[in-house]
Amino acid sequence: MSAPITTGSLNLLKFLKTYSSTVKSSLRKYSALMASIMESKVEVNGAKLQYYRRGEGEHPVLLIPGALGSGKTDLTPQLEKLDGNLFTLVAMDPRGYGKSIPPNRVFPLDFFQKDADDAAALMTALGFSKFSLLGWSDGGIIALILAGSYPDLLRKMVVWGANATVSQKDIDSYEGVRDIKKWSERMRQPMVDLYGEDNFQHLWGAWIDGFTNIYQQKGGDVCLSAVSKIRCPSLIVHGQKDTLVGQNHPDYLHATIKGSKLVNMPEGKHNLHMKYADEFNKIVTAFLTDCKSDL
Repeated sequence: MSAPITTGSLNLLKFLKTYSSTVKSSLRKYSALMASIMESKVEVNGAKLQYYRRGEGEHPVLLIPGALGSGKTDLTPQLEKLDGNLFTLVAMDPRGYGKSIPPNRVFPLDFFQKDADDAAALMTALGFSKFSLLGWSDGGIIALILAGSYPDLLRKMVVWGANATVSQKDIDSYEGVRDIKKWSERMRQPMVDLYGEDNFQHLWGAWIDGFTNIYQQKGGDVCLSAVSKIRCPSLIVHGQKDTLVGQNHPDYLHATIKGSKLVNMPEGKHNLHMKYADEFNKIVTAFLTDCKSDL
């Protein structure tokens, strides 16, 4: 018997519906510009990781996508619209996601740490001794762990939609939509196009199992220990209409990361960087270039 559809599951389905339509809109909107992006692969830690690169600015910035996503599907408005004269933008596909296949994606208890290790190794392999981070959702978790694990590599960090812990309520929400047949075709199709239906179902279920293991074996600690070690200038952006990540998560990050800034976007949801790309990019640019008066 499949898990019941909870309120949390419905919120997740609503987000996925909005996400899929926004991704399609972004890719259409920036399709001409996407042709100017260089894409390649580099081998790090035994895997060939796909990355997308644009700009020649003096400030390198790594963009890390959300769960099951890729640099192109999740972060196109930033990859295309942030100033390439100020920044060298690198968007990655974590191992087992997007075009970073093989290897197949697995979710051991420390999968976020392994992603952070890969991200650090990727930027080092590309010749960047210090860089900044933009991380969304699961990519925000990876960024937080990277910043705590490799403080000497970091210039600055921006995260949004990232949760420091996972609860039983969260797990119940995921379980309610484990079966991708419960998703509308509009929500399901972008991921099916990326992975194939069977592979997508397996990957989605494995992701849920990975978070369940974190809850059961680590008491829900997704990145608490790493957060306390972060010392780079950090900006947390939160959409106050985000039904997936509550206000308690950015509040915790803001209180724990010394000297961090918190910007709340009253109308923003989980995908605020897509729907409000211009406003979000302005906030990010101001922070990364120290234009504090614009925040």
